[in-house]
Order: sequence, then structure tokens, then C-alpha cells
Amino acid sequence: MFNYTSISDECIKCGKCIPVCTIHQINPDETTSPRGFIDLLGAHERGELDIDRNAKQIFESCFLCTNCVDVCPKDLPTDMVIEEARKEIADKYGIAWFKRLFFFLLRHRKIMDIASKLGYVFKSCAVRTDEKRGGLIPRFNLPIIKKDRLLPSMASTSVLNSYPENIDHGGKRRVAIFIGCLANYNYTDIGHGLVKILKRLEIDIFFAKEQKCCAAPAYFTGDFKTVEVLSKQNIEYFESFIDRVDAIIVPEATCSAMIKHDWAVFFRNRGEEEWAMRAQRLSEKIFMATEWLANHTELSSLLEKSGVVGDLLVTYHDPCHARKVQNIYKEPRELIGRNYRMKEMSDPNRCCGFGGVTIQTEKFHLAEAAGKPKAAMIDETKADIVAAECSACRMQIGNSLYQAESKAIFKNPIELIADALEKSGK
Repeated sequence: MFNYTSISDECIKCGKCIPVCTIHQINPDETTSPRGFIDLLGAHERGELDIDRNAKQIFESCFLCTNCVDVCPKDLPTDMVIEEARKEIADKYGIAWFKRLFFFLLRHRKIMDIASKLGYVFKSCAVRTDEKRGGLIPRFNLPIIKKDRLLPSMASTSVLNSYPENIDHGGKRRVAIFIGCLANYNYTDIGHGLVKILKRLEIDIFFAKEQKCCAAPAYFTGDFKTVEVLSKQNIEYFESFIDRVDAIIVPEATCSAMIKHDWAVFFRNRGEEEWAMRAQRLSEKIFMATEWLANHTELSSLLEKSGVVGDLLVTYHDPCHARKVQNIYKEPRELIGRNYRMKEMSDPNRCCGFGGVTIQTEKFHLAEAAGKPKAAMIDETKADIVAAECSACRMQIGNSLYQAESKAIFKNPIELIADALEKSGK
């Protein structure tokens, strides 16, 4: 477990974290800054501060973007101490009913499948479809969700239910796919695109049908019981096939960071070293999709031979859990750049403002405020498409662009690569 006081004492108050802090950028108060969070937790551990509802509001305002960790000269784990604080908050005040319902669905995929089907059937009752952006817009205020906000689309059939468990593409190599919840139920072209790419590369696929949610939504909310259940179920399942695949590839930054990094950290902080080691062993074969495709296949040269696809201009946004947690930012740019014109935005590393379940529901005004500068810098590039290998970023940036009436639309790099290969094949 973390010693809040020792971490607070280690902070040298240099202020390097302040300019890059997502919440401080939109709420410039020392309290809502990385060193402010750390000081408050130190005071709490010393018995000088109670975690009351005011403190609850403060700690739930952090976006967990890890910008502060990225620049801290002392490498202080600010994001992790806030996650621990949120666990304490959840234990004391409970978790809102709609979050508990959401996490229940994430723990029970078959029920989630049914709920998704029902949502697809009845979606026209409460929302209208935005064909250009592939999203849904509520016609009136819904519980926790206000009208005129762009939401993820809903598929009639999930990705996992669209394919057999094993797909033979020639047998050169075999990979497993961990698809992620948003890509499985909402942004399904990501999964379909990944299948097309692996087919062109003649790589066999194992669709890990028994996979559960990576547990990131629960982790960032403080529901550690759900994290324990989901991560242990996934670890046991992954161990059953890990020796029969070259890699488990994940087209989602948050999911891959959670599996590759946070599972082991979570168990180590709980004193469960055996589970931490099991997670650590699995992490050697966990890859973000573009990372593995760029470094372990001939995809880059195959795309280069395909030539430029039309006149589309693409700009790339760096998801926090890709660049800062996994140091992945070159690979998606390299692959996209083989077939599309690219232009960097002024600050691709700035957090989009997604922030997790609480920010997207109870504190959505913070997400809106953080999203406006990101939409503006995307518009400045005059790009047709903004890409990022993260469906959480897609959900947040897609709405920010919609509210700004931008022409730019969002695509996962896997979709862009699959489109390029399809057009070159024709």
C-alpha cells in the first residue's frame, strides 16, 4: 500500500506538473493540481484532513492523464495515489447506482450482449444517428447524459460474436485479439479492420471469446472488487492459451496499458505478489496493435507499396495511455504515414479530457472544458481525419469536434490501415 505522507514529503514543489495538468488547465486552483492532491493525501494520512464530500469532489476531478508523472523529476506516482484515494472514497460513500450497473454488465458479458442488442433495437426511440461521425445524439436529456451530445454508435452484433474462435489465414503465425469493450460493441469497424489486416499478412487469429473487460473503468473509479474479479478471470484465461500464440494484440491504448502495466501494479499494491508475477509474465506478449504490426510484421513495407490513398489529411492525437504509459507514438504515425498525408497538431500530447466514468457522467462539464482546446488545435490543422488508437479518446474527441462543428472525423489507425489495404487490393 502507498504511504501518502512519504510521497507528500518527497514532492519538492518544483511546479513542473502544473502547466501540463489537465484539471489545472481548466480549473487553475492549487488544490486541483498534482502537488495539491499529494499534499491533501499526506494531510489525510497524518489525521489532519478527513475524506469528506468536499475532498471526494476534489479527488474525483483528476483526469488521471499521467501528465504529471511524465514530467515529475522525482517520478512520484500521483495517478496511483489518487486511484488508491478513490478506493477509500468508494468504500466510504459507495458507488452511484448507474456505475454499479455498468460495472455489473462489464463483469457479465452474456448479459452485456443482451443489453447491447436491446440498445441497438430501441436506439431510435431516444437518439438520432449522425451518419458522418458514426455516432448517436440523444433527442432529450437522459439519466446522467444530456441531449445533443455525440455518443458511441451501437452495433447489431458485437465483434466477438461476428467471428469463429479460430480464423485460418495461412498459418505463418498466430495471434490472439483482445478487442476492448467499446471496440467490441460500438466502434466495431476497428475489429473488422484488424481482421482484414491480419488476413493480408496471412496471420492466423485466435478470437479470445472468454475475455472480460480489462477493468480500467472500475480501476479509475475506485471499484477495486470489480478490478480483482475481472483481472483474475482474464489472467487465468490468458494463461490457458498464451503459449499457443505469438502475441495478444490490443487495438486500444487504455486496455493494453491496463493489461500490460496496471494489473501487476494493482496486485503488487494489494500484497498479492503471486498474481502480480502472473500478470507480469503475460505482459511480455501483450502489445498495442500498431506497435506489434509495425515492429513484428512486414505491414509497413506492404503499405508503402500500396501508395497514397486519395487526398485525405490526417492528424494524430497521442492517447495518454499510449505515449505516456507505454511510450508508443512512433508506430501508429509510421503506419498511417505510408498512405495518408499527415500534419501534426500543435500539442498532440495534450489530454483529450475523457477522464473516466465519473468525468463523463457526473462531471461532464470538466470533460467539455478540456475537450474544447483539443478540438480547436485539430481544426487548426485543417485535417479531414484525427486518428488515435483509443476508443475513449474517440468518444471524447468525437463529441468535442461535433460541438465545435468541425469537419474533422475520428478514425482508429487500424481502420485507416485496413482501408488503405483494401483500396490497394482492388
